[in-house]
Amino acid sequence: MKTTTHSLATALAGVGLAALIAGCGALPDKPARATLYDFGPGLAASAPAAAAPAAPLPTLALAEIESNTRLDGTQILYRLGYADVNELRPYGQSRWSQPPAQLLRQRLRDSLAERRMVLGPEESATISRSKGEVPDTLRISLDEFSHYFDTPTSSVGLVRLRATLIRGTTAGDRVLGQKTITVRRPAPSADAPGGVKALAAASDAAVAEVTQWMDALQRQPRQ
Repeated sequence: MKTTTHSLATALAGVGLAALIAGCGALPDKPARATLYDFGPGLAASAPAAAAPAAPLPTLALAEIESNTRLDGTQILYRLGYADVNELRPYGQSRWSQPPAQLLRQRLRDSLAERRMVLGPEESATISRSKGEVPDTLRISLDEFSHYFDTPTSSVGLVRLRATLIRGTTAGDRVLGQKTITVRRPAPSADAPGGVKALAAASDAAVAEVTQWMDALQRQPRQ
């Protein structure tokens, strides 16, 4: 009886080991790493050279870009305008390298810095304390940043933002100007890579509009 029990235990152990070995071959693969995207190498890499350098404009403080909570993460979002325009959906295996507001702010800062000195909030505060100079402050609110599908086969990168220029005076801050900008750029494909290309192009176009608008505003004399 003892021998029989020992043989049964040995057999069961052998079956368990075989099952374990077989199971190792059936283990799921590691989750695929998400593909990371940004806006590319920058405006300077593709912008044509200016015919002649323009006169510099006054120093500008660029605030951190504000956005709604859904845009705070790094998900690449899309909308199906033909199905449910109110629903934002994320692409599963594609991500921005940084939140869209940060990518847009860097692009905007590079563009604005071609004509003026651009400071961050802390740098601006330091100059205000040490020199008594209060630079104009540009505030941006990013309201929409999505791959928008008009139909299953037609889509665009959609960017909407609101720019506000605030000028500090002895009587207090005042709004020097405000502009809402909406840009749509066609996507070359109905997927995450196509959406990225369209959103990068739409962002560059929006940055160009903000820069042109800012150049005109900052030429106005201080009061």
